[in-house]
Amino acid sequence: MFAAFRRAPAAPAEPLNRPPAVDTDRLVNAFSQRASDLGREAAEVRGVLDDTQKVAGAQAVAVHALVQGLQEVVRAQAGIADEVSLGLKAVAQVGDAVHGVAAEVSAIVDTLQEVSGAAQQITQIALQTRLVAFNASVEAKRAGEAGRGFAVVADAVKDLAAQVESSSKAIMGTVAQLGGRIDTLAREISRETVREGRAEKQGAVYRALGVVGDGVQRIAQASARSREVCSGLDGQMSGIETEMRRTTTALDAALQRTDGFLRISEQLIEAVAECGVETDDTPFIRGAQQAAGQIAKLLEDALRTGAITVQDLFDESYQAVGGSNPAQVTTRFLSLAERLFPQVQERMLALSDKVVYCIAVDRNGYVACHNQQYNQRQRSGDVVWNTAHCRNRRIFNDRTGLASGRNQRPFLLQTYRRDMGGGHFVVMKEVAAPIAVNGRHWGGLRLAFKF
Repeated sequence: MFAAFRRAPAAPAEPLNRPPAVDTDRLVNAFSQRASDLGREAAEVRGVLDDTQKVAGAQAVAVHALVQGLQEVVRAQAGIADEVSLGLKAVAQVGDAVHGVAAEVSAIVDTLQEVSGAAQQITQIALQTRLVAFNASVEAKRAGEAGRGFAVVADAVKDLAAQVESSSKAIMGTVAQLGGRIDTLAREISRETVREGRAEKQGAVYRALGVVGDGVQRIAQASARSREVCSGLDGQMSGIETEMRRTTTALDAALQRTDGFLRISEQLIEAVAECGVETDDTPFIRGAQQAAGQIAKLLEDALRTGAITVQDLFDESYQAVGGSNPAQVTTRFLSLAERLFPQVQERMLALSDKVVYCIAVDRNGYVACHNQQYNQRQRSGDVVWNTAHCRNRRIFNDRTGLASGRNQRPFLLQTYRRDMGGGHFVVMKEVAAPIAVNGRHWGGLRLAFKF
Protein backbone atom coordinates (compact mmCIF):
# COMPACT_ATOMS: atom_id res chain seq x y z
CA MET A 1 0.00 0.00 0.00
CA PHE A 2 2.99 2.18 0.29
CA ALA A 3 3.57 1.94 -3.39
CA ALA A 4 1.06 4.60 -4.02
CA PHE A 5 3.16 6.96 -2.13
CA ARG A 6 6.33 6.25 -4.03
CA ARG A 7 7.53 9.01 -6.26
CA ALA A 8 10.39 9.42 -8.68
CA PRO A 9 13.50 10.71 -6.95
CA ALA A 10 13.54 14.48 -7.00
CA ALA A 11 16.42 16.39 -8.50
CA PRO A 12 18.84 17.51 -5.83
CA ALA A 13 17.96 20.92 -4.52
CA GLU A 14 20.39 23.74 -5.38
CA PRO A 15 22.14 25.06 -2.27
CA LEU A 16 21.19 28.52 -1.22
CA ASN A 17 23.80 31.41 -1.71
CA ARG A 18 26.04 29.43 -4.07
CA PRO A 19 29.21 31.50 -4.85
CA PRO A 20 29.54 32.60 -8.46
CA ALA A 21 32.15 31.05 -10.72
CA VAL A 22 35.68 32.37 -9.99
CA ASP A 23 37.53 34.20 -12.81
CA THR A 24 41.02 32.83 -12.08
CA ASP A 25 42.76 34.85 -14.77
CA ARG A 26 41.26 38.07 -13.46
CA LEU A 27 42.30 37.27 -9.91
CA VAL A 28 45.83 36.37 -10.97
CA ASN A 29 46.11 39.58 -12.95
CA ALA A 30 44.82 41.59 -10.00
CA PHE A 31 47.34 39.85 -7.75
CA SER A 32 50.08 40.57 -10.27
CA GLN A 33 49.09 44.23 -10.35
CA ARG A 34 49.18 44.45 -6.56
CA ALA A 35 52.58 42.75 -6.49
CA SER A 36 53.81 45.25 -9.08
CA ASP A 37 52.54 48.16 -7.02
CA LEU A 38 54.23 46.66 -3.98
CA GLY A 39 57.49 46.31 -5.88
CA ARG A 40 57.26 49.88 -7.10
CA GLU A 41 56.78 51.23 -3.59
CA ALA A 42 59.60 49.02 -2.31
CA ALA A 43 61.89 50.33 -5.06
CA GLU A 44 61.00 53.92 -4.14
CA VAL A 45 61.64 53.28 -0.45
CA ARG A 46 64.90 51.50 -1.23
CA GLY A 47 66.03 54.39 -3.41
CA VAL A 48 65.26 56.96 -0.71
CA LEU A 49 67.06 54.83 1.87
CA ASP A 50 70.01 54.47 -0.48
CA ASP A 51 70.18 58.24 -0.98
CA THR A 52 69.85 58.82 2.75
CA GLN A 53 72.57 56.27 3.44
CA LYS A 54 74.92 58.03 1.03
CA VAL A 55 74.18 61.42 2.62
CA ALA A 56 74.64 59.97 6.10
CA GLY A 57 77.89 58.34 5.02
CA ALA A 58 79.17 61.62 3.61
CA GLN A 59 78.14 63.42 6.79
CA ALA A 60 79.87 60.78 8.90
CA VAL A 61 83.06 61.29 6.90
CA ALA A 62 82.76 65.07 7.31
CA VAL A 63 82.13 64.76 11.06
CA HIS A 64 85.11 62.42 11.39
CA ALA A 65 87.29 64.92 9.56
CA LEU A 66 85.96 67.69 11.83
CA VAL A 67 86.75 65.64 14.92
CA GLN A 68 90.27 65.07 13.66
CA GLY A 69 90.57 68.78 12.91
CA LEU A 70 89.47 69.68 16.44
CA GLN A 71 91.97 67.25 17.87
CA GLU A 72 94.66 68.87 15.76
CA VAL A 73 93.57 72.29 17.07
CA VAL A 74 93.76 71.02 20.66
CA ARG A 75 97.22 69.66 20.02
CA ALA A 76 98.26 72.91 18.34
CA GLN A 77 96.95 74.93 21.27
CA ALA A 78 98.93 72.74 23.65
CA GLY A 79 101.96 73.56 21.53
CA ILE A 80 101.04 77.26 21.73
CA ALA A 81 100.89 76.99 25.53
CA ASP A 82 104.36 75.48 25.54
CA GLU A 83 105.65 78.20 23.25
CA VAL A 84 104.02 80.88 25.40
CA SER A 85 105.73 79.47 28.48
CA LEU A 86 109.03 79.58 26.64
CA GLY A 87 108.23 83.13 25.54
CA LEU A 88 107.64 84.25 29.11
CA LYS A 89 110.93 82.69 30.14
CA ALA A 90 112.64 84.41 27.23
CA VAL A 91 111.18 87.79 28.28
CA ALA A 92 112.48 87.24 31.81
CA GLN A 93 115.89 86.28 30.44
CA VAL A 94 115.93 89.38 28.24
CA GLY A 95 115.07 91.48 31.31
CA ASP A 96 117.97 89.97 33.21
CA ALA A 97 120.29 90.52 30.26
CA VAL A 98 119.18 94.15 29.93
CA HIS A 99 119.75 94.62 33.65
CA GLY A 100 123.29 93.31 33.15
CA VAL A 101 123.76 95.70 30.27
CA ALA A 102 122.51 98.54 32.47
CA ALA A 103 125.19 97.70 35.05
CA GLU A 104 127.83 97.75 32.34
CA VAL A 105 126.51 101.06 31.03
CA SER A 106 126.77 102.54 34.52
CA ALA A 107 130.39 101.37 34.66
CA ILE A 108 131.00 103.00 31.26
CA VAL A 109 129.49 106.25 32.55
CA ASP A 110 131.87 106.16 35.49
CA THR A 111 134.82 105.50 33.18
CA LEU A 112 133.81 108.37 30.92
CA GLN A 113 133.66 110.67 33.91
CA GLU A 114 137.19 109.64 34.77
CA VAL A 115 138.25 110.33 31.17
CA SER A 116 136.59 113.73 31.35
CA GLY A 117 138.44 114.53 34.61
CA ALA A 118 141.77 113.52 33.09
CA ALA A 119 141.08 115.69 30.05
CA GLN A 120 140.38 118.66 32.29
CA GLN A 121 143.67 118.14 34.08
CA ILE A 122 145.47 117.89 30.72
CA THR A 123 143.84 121.13 29.67
CA GLN A 124 145.03 122.88 32.82
CA ILE A 125 148.56 121.55 32.35
CA ALA A 126 148.56 122.60 28.70
CA LEU A 127 147.41 126.08 29.65
CA GLN A 128 150.14 126.41 32.24
CA THR A 129 152.71 125.05 29.77
CA ARG A 130 151.60 127.54 27.15
CA LEU A 131 152.02 130.41 29.66
CA VAL A 132 155.47 129.20 30.66
CA ALA A 133 156.48 128.85 27.00
CA PHE A 134 155.21 132.37 26.30
CA ASN A 135 157.28 133.81 29.13
CA ALA A 136 160.33 131.84 27.99
CA SER A 137 159.88 133.19 24.47
CA VAL A 138 159.80 136.77 25.77
CA GLU A 139 162.96 136.26 27.81
CA ALA A 140 164.72 134.64 24.81
CA LYS A 141 163.96 137.65 22.65
CA ARG A 142 165.48 139.99 25.29
CA ALA A 143 168.64 137.90 25.24
CA GLY A 144 169.21 138.74 21.57
CA GLU A 145 171.38 136.46 19.50
CA ALA A 146 172.27 134.35 22.50
CA GLY A 147 168.63 133.43 23.16
CA ARG A 148 167.52 132.89 19.55
CA GLY A 149 167.69 129.08 19.70
CA PHE A 150 165.84 128.98 22.98
CA ALA A 151 163.18 131.25 21.54
CA VAL A 152 162.55 128.75 18.77
CA VAL A 153 162.11 125.95 21.30
CA ALA A 154 159.87 128.11 23.45
CA ASP A 155 157.63 128.94 20.50
CA ALA A 156 157.37 125.23 19.57
CA VAL A 157 156.45 124.30 23.14
CA LYS A 158 153.87 127.08 23.17
CA ASP A 159 152.29 125.82 19.93
CA LEU A 160 152.31 122.23 21.16
CA ALA A 161 150.70 123.24 24.42
CA ALA A 162 148.01 125.08 22.46
CA GLN A 163 147.31 121.96 20.41
CA VAL A 164 147.16 119.79 23.56
CA GLU A 165 144.76 122.26 25.13
CA SER A 166 142.54 122.23 22.01
CA SER A 167 142.56 118.41 21.84
CA SER A 168 141.76 118.12 25.52
CA LYS A 169 138.82 120.45 25.15
CA ALA A 170 137.60 118.42 22.13
CA ILE A 171 137.92 115.22 24.15
CA MET A 172 135.98 116.82 26.97
CA GLY A 173 133.22 117.89 24.55
CA THR A 174 133.00 114.44 22.98
CA VAL A 175 133.00 112.72 26.34
CA ALA A 176 130.27 115.08 27.51
CA GLN A 177 128.06 114.22 24.51
CA LEU A 178 128.78 110.50 24.85
CA GLY A 179 128.12 110.69 28.53
CA GLY A 180 124.75 112.32 27.89
CA ARG A 181 123.75 109.64 25.44
CA ILE A 182 124.93 106.82 27.65
CA ASP A 183 123.14 108.38 30.58
CA THR A 184 119.94 108.46 28.51
CA LEU A 185 120.54 104.84 27.53
CA ALA A 186 121.08 103.95 31.17
CA ARG A 187 117.76 105.52 32.10
CA GLU A 188 115.97 103.73 29.20
CA ILE A 189 117.24 100.31 30.22
CA SER A 190 116.95 100.89 33.93
CA ARG A 191 114.80 98.35 35.82
CA GLU A 192 114.19 100.73 38.73
CA THR A 193 111.49 103.36 38.47
CA VAL A 194 112.53 106.96 38.34
CA ARG A 195 110.53 110.07 39.12
CA GLU A 196 109.84 112.42 36.24
CA GLY A 197 107.91 115.33 37.53
CA ARG A 198 105.09 113.86 39.59
CA ALA A 199 105.02 110.49 37.78
CA GLU A 200 107.19 107.49 38.33
CA LYS A 201 108.11 105.47 35.32
CA GLN A 202 110.36 102.58 34.42
CA GLY A 203 112.89 102.50 31.63
CA ALA A 204 111.47 102.27 28.08
CA VAL A 205 113.07 98.88 27.47
CA TYR A 206 111.53 97.41 30.60
CA ARG A 207 108.21 99.03 29.77
CA ALA A 208 108.36 97.38 26.31
CA LEU A 209 109.30 94.08 27.89
CA GLY A 210 106.38 94.48 30.26
CA VAL A 211 104.01 95.07 27.33
CA VAL A 212 105.41 92.00 25.57
CA GLY A 213 105.06 89.94 28.73
CA ASP A 214 101.48 91.09 29.25
CA GLY A 215 100.67 90.23 25.63
CA VAL A 216 102.18 86.79 25.98
CA GLN A 217 100.18 86.27 29.18
CA ARG A 218 96.97 87.25 27.37
CA ILE A 219 97.84 84.83 24.57
CA ALA A 220 98.36 82.11 27.15
CA GLN A 221 95.01 82.84 28.78
CA ALA A 222 93.17 82.96 25.42
CA SER A 223 94.86 79.74 24.34
CA ALA A 224 93.84 78.04 27.59
CA ARG A 225 90.21 79.15 27.17
CA SER A 226 90.21 78.08 23.52
CA ARG A 227 91.70 74.74 24.48
CA GLU A 228 88.94 74.19 27.01
CA VAL A 229 86.26 75.08 24.44
CA CYS A 230 87.80 72.85 21.77
CA SER A 231 88.14 70.00 24.23
CA GLY A 232 84.43 70.30 24.98
CA LEU A 233 83.60 70.46 21.30
CA ASP A 234 85.81 67.47 20.68
CA GLY A 235 83.81 65.45 23.16
CA GLN A 236 80.51 66.59 21.65
CA MET A 237 81.66 65.90 18.09
CA SER A 238 82.90 62.46 19.13
CA GLY A 239 79.42 61.77 20.45
CA ILE A 240 77.88 63.01 17.20
CA GLU A 241 80.28 60.82 15.24
CA THR A 242 79.20 57.80 17.30
CA GLU A 243 75.54 58.58 16.66
CA MET A 244 76.25 59.05 12.95
CA ARG A 245 77.84 55.60 12.83
CA ARG A 246 74.80 54.16 14.55
CA THR A 247 72.55 55.91 12.07
CA THR A 248 74.56 54.57 9.16
CA THR A 249 74.40 51.07 10.62
CA ALA A 250 70.64 51.39 11.09
CA LEU A 251 70.26 52.61 7.51
CA ASP A 252 72.32 49.65 6.29
CA ALA A 253 70.02 47.29 8.15
CA ALA A 254 66.93 49.07 6.81
CA LEU A 255 68.34 48.93 3.29
CA GLN A 256 68.98 45.19 3.61
CA ARG A 257 65.44 44.65 4.88
CA THR A 258 64.11 46.71 1.99
CA ASP A 259 66.14 44.57 -0.41
CA GLY A 260 64.48 41.50 1.08
CA PHE A 261 61.08 43.17 0.81
CA LEU A 262 61.80 44.06 -2.82
CA ARG A 263 62.96 40.51 -3.59
CA ILE A 264 59.75 39.10 -2.16
CA SER A 265 57.65 41.38 -4.37
CA GLU A 266 59.73 40.37 -7.40
CA GLN A 267 59.35 36.70 -6.54
CA LEU A 268 55.58 37.16 -6.34
CA ILE A 269 55.56 38.76 -9.78
CA GLU A 270 57.73 35.97 -11.18
CA ALA A 271 55.52 33.32 -9.59
CA VAL A 272 52.50 34.86 -11.30
CA ALA A 273 54.35 35.01 -14.63
CA GLU A 274 55.43 31.36 -14.33
CA CYS A 275 51.92 30.10 -13.66
CA GLY A 276 51.03 30.45 -17.33
CA VAL A 277 48.46 33.20 -16.98
CA GLU A 278 48.88 36.10 -19.39
CA THR A 279 49.76 39.27 -17.42
CA ASP A 280 50.91 42.76 -18.31
CA ASP A 281 54.50 41.58 -17.93
CA THR A 282 54.21 38.53 -20.21
CA PRO A 283 54.91 40.33 -23.54
CA PHE A 284 58.06 41.87 -22.10
CA ILE A 285 59.27 38.56 -20.68
CA ARG A 286 58.68 36.85 -24.00
CA GLY A 287 60.36 39.70 -25.90
CA ALA A 288 63.44 39.66 -23.64
CA GLN A 289 63.84 35.89 -24.10
CA GLN A 290 63.56 36.19 -27.86
CA ALA A 291 66.05 39.07 -27.97
CA ALA A 292 68.48 37.14 -25.75
CA GLY A 293 68.27 34.21 -28.17
CA GLN A 294 68.96 36.51 -31.13
CA ILE A 295 72.01 38.06 -29.45
CA ALA A 296 73.30 34.58 -28.60
CA LYS A 297 72.85 33.50 -32.23
CA LEU A 298 74.77 36.55 -33.49
CA LEU A 299 77.67 35.83 -31.12
CA GLU A 300 77.75 32.14 -32.03
CA ASP A 301 77.88 33.07 -35.72
CA ALA A 302 80.73 35.48 -35.00
CA LEU A 303 82.67 32.67 -33.33
CA ARG A 304 81.89 30.25 -36.12
CA THR A 305 83.07 32.67 -38.83
CA GLY A 306 86.18 33.66 -36.92
CA ALA A 307 85.09 37.28 -36.45
CA ILE A 308 86.14 36.95 -32.81
CA THR A 309 87.81 34.39 -30.57
CA VAL A 310 86.34 32.86 -27.46
CA GLN A 311 88.99 34.58 -25.33
CA ASP A 312 88.13 37.99 -26.77
CA LEU A 313 84.39 37.44 -26.48
CA PHE A 314 84.68 36.62 -22.78
CA ASP A 315 87.32 39.29 -22.11
CA GLU A 316 87.09 40.88 -18.65
CA SER A 317 90.25 43.01 -18.84
CA TYR A 318 88.41 46.32 -18.86
CA GLN A 319 90.57 49.24 -19.99
CA ALA A 320 89.71 52.68 -18.63
CA VAL A 321 88.88 55.48 -21.10
CA GLY A 322 91.00 58.45 -20.04
CA GLY A 323 89.12 61.60 -19.03
CA SER A 324 85.68 59.95 -19.02
CA ASN A 325 83.19 60.99 -16.32
CA PRO A 326 81.27 58.86 -15.44
CA ALA A 327 84.03 56.31 -16.01
CA GLN A 328 83.94 54.35 -19.26
CA VAL A 329 85.94 51.24 -20.17
CA THR A 330 86.65 49.17 -23.26
CA THR A 331 87.06 45.43 -23.91
CA ARG A 332 88.24 43.29 -26.78
CA PHE A 333 84.63 42.49 -27.79
CA LEU A 334 83.57 46.18 -27.84
CA SER A 335 83.77 46.72 -31.60
CA LEU A 336 81.87 43.47 -32.31
CA ALA A 337 79.12 44.46 -29.87
CA GLU A 338 78.81 47.92 -31.40
CA ARG A 339 78.41 46.32 -34.81
CA LEU A 340 75.98 43.49 -33.93
CA PHE A 341 73.86 44.51 -30.94
CA PRO A 342 71.98 47.57 -32.30
CA GLN A 343 69.98 45.50 -34.83
CA VAL A 344 68.38 43.60 -31.95
CA GLN A 345 68.35 46.28 -29.27
CA GLU A 346 66.80 49.02 -31.43
CA ARG A 347 64.10 46.68 -32.77
CA MET A 348 62.98 45.81 -29.22
CA LEU A 349 62.21 49.47 -28.51
CA ALA A 350 59.19 49.11 -30.82
CA LEU A 351 57.74 46.31 -28.67
CA SER A 352 55.76 48.84 -26.62
CA ASP A 353 55.73 52.53 -25.86
CA LYS A 354 56.51 51.50 -22.28
CA VAL A 355 59.96 50.16 -23.20
CA VAL A 356 62.74 52.42 -21.92
CA TYR A 357 65.79 50.52 -23.13
CA CYS A 358 67.01 47.14 -24.31
CA ILE A 359 70.68 46.28 -23.79
CA ALA A 360 72.93 43.23 -23.76
CA VAL A 361 75.39 43.13 -20.85
CA ASP A 362 78.13 40.72 -19.88
CA ARG A 363 78.06 38.86 -16.55
CA ASN A 364 79.76 41.81 -14.78
CA GLY A 365 77.13 44.34 -15.84
CA TYR A 366 79.26 45.88 -18.62
CA VAL A 367 77.23 47.70 -21.29
CA ALA A 368 79.34 47.76 -24.43
CA CYS A 369 76.66 49.30 -26.63
CA HIS A 370 73.49 51.00 -25.39
CA ASN A 371 70.46 52.15 -27.36
CA GLN A 372 71.34 54.95 -29.73
CA GLN A 373 69.69 57.72 -27.67
CA TYR A 374 71.92 56.76 -24.72
CA ASN A 375 74.97 55.96 -26.84
CA GLN A 376 76.26 59.53 -27.20
CA ARG A 377 79.84 60.80 -27.04
CA GLN A 378 80.68 62.32 -23.67
CA ARG A 379 80.97 66.08 -23.23
CA SER A 380 84.01 67.33 -21.37
CA GLY A 381 83.15 68.54 -17.87
CA ASP A 382 79.39 67.91 -18.16
CA VAL A 383 78.90 64.93 -15.85
CA VAL A 384 75.12 65.46 -15.54
CA TRP A 385 74.58 65.30 -19.30
CA ASN A 386 77.02 62.39 -19.61
CA THR A 387 75.20 60.42 -16.90
CA ALA A 388 71.90 60.73 -18.76
CA HIS A 389 73.05 60.36 -22.38
CA CYS A 390 76.33 58.40 -22.35
CA ARG A 391 75.43 55.07 -20.75
CA ASN A 392 77.51 52.99 -23.16
CA ARG A 393 80.91 51.49 -22.33
CA ARG A 394 80.04 51.60 -18.64
CA ILE A 395 79.87 48.96 -15.92
CA PHE A 396 76.59 48.96 -13.98
CA ASN A 397 77.47 46.63 -11.12
CA ASP A 398 74.68 47.72 -8.81
CA ARG A 399 72.16 45.26 -7.38
CA THR A 400 69.97 45.22 -10.50
CA GLY A 401 72.80 45.28 -13.03
CA LEU A 402 74.74 42.38 -11.54
CA ALA A 403 71.62 40.29 -10.97
CA SER A 404 70.56 40.76 -14.59
CA GLY A 405 74.01 40.01 -15.99
CA ARG A 406 74.51 36.88 -13.89
CA ASN A 407 71.00 35.44 -13.98
CA GLN A 408 70.80 32.00 -15.61
CA ARG A 409 67.13 31.25 -14.97
CA PRO A 410 64.70 31.53 -17.90
CA PHE A 411 63.96 35.09 -16.85
CA LEU A 412 64.44 37.49 -13.94
CA LEU A 413 61.95 40.23 -13.21
CA GLN A 414 63.14 43.16 -11.08
CA THR A 415 61.91 46.56 -9.94
CA TYR A 416 64.41 49.36 -9.46
CA ARG A 417 64.98 53.10 -9.49
CA ARG A 418 67.15 54.26 -12.39
CA ASP A 419 69.54 57.18 -11.87
CA MET A 420 69.25 59.56 -14.83
CA GLY A 421 71.70 62.12 -13.41
CA GLY A 422 71.17 65.50 -11.82
CA GLY A 423 69.05 64.03 -9.00
CA HIS A 424 66.46 62.67 -11.46
CA PHE A 425 65.29 59.07 -10.96
CA VAL A 426 62.79 56.86 -12.78
CA VAL A 427 61.16 53.78 -11.20
CA MET A 428 60.68 50.96 -13.68
CA LYS A 429 60.57 47.21 -14.13
CA GLU A 430 63.22 45.18 -15.84
CA VAL A 431 63.11 41.66 -17.22
CA ALA A 432 66.40 39.90 -17.87
CA ALA A 433 66.98 36.74 -19.89
CA PRO A 434 70.32 34.89 -19.96
CA ILE A 435 72.57 34.95 -23.03
CA ALA A 436 74.45 31.66 -23.52
CA VAL A 437 76.99 31.25 -26.30
CA ASN A 438 77.55 27.61 -27.27
CA GLY A 439 76.33 26.57 -23.85
CA ARG A 440 78.55 29.02 -21.93
CA HIS A 441 76.90 31.85 -20.02
CA TRP A 442 78.01 35.18 -21.52
CA GLY A 443 75.66 37.66 -19.83
CA GLY A 444 72.07 38.81 -20.02
CA LEU A 445 69.57 40.76 -22.08
CA ARG A 446 68.06 43.61 -20.04
CA LEU A 447 64.66 44.94 -21.13
CA ALA A 448 63.39 47.83 -18.98
CA PHE A 449 59.85 49.16 -19.16
CA LYS A 450 57.70 51.65 -17.32
CA PHE A 451 54.82 50.78 -15.02
